[in-house]
Amino acid sequence: MPIDNFAGRLKGEFRALNAHLPRKQRSLTELLKEEHPHVTCNDGGIHFFKRKELDYLSQMLDSCERDSLLLPLIIEVSPDQNWVTIRSKKGIEAKIFSKVLGMFVVCKQNMITIGRSQLRIVRKALRTTTQYVFFL
Repeated sequence: MPIDNFAGRLKGEFRALNAHLPRKQRSLTELLKEEHPHVTCNDGGIHFFKRKELDYLSQMLDSCERDSLLLPLIIEVSPDQNWVTIRSKKGIEAKIFSKVLGMFVVCKQNMITIGRSQLRIVRKALRTTTQYVFFL
């Protein structure tokens, strides 16, 4: 099989794997005001957030941070890495991950990196407020 054809098929597979991603992230403040907080996904589906998780995040943050935090938090996963990354423009996500993991988490160059083993802890606490994006 020609390499171009393989690469094209691989891109298609990742597109299908990532169809669950939101078309647009929404602020925590905005979601807290809704009776049924949700985002619309690229595949046309609806992703609902658990109120308990939104409240948990809200307790960690001040009002300005709640306005700036966009959900769901996107966790970038590459199959060949032992860590995952989370993009963070203002470092709010580092504050959240620090509290959830019970350790200091640093944001460098707008990126947070945590080990895959820590991901289980994060996902247990923030199952509906985090989503994976898969890439090579």
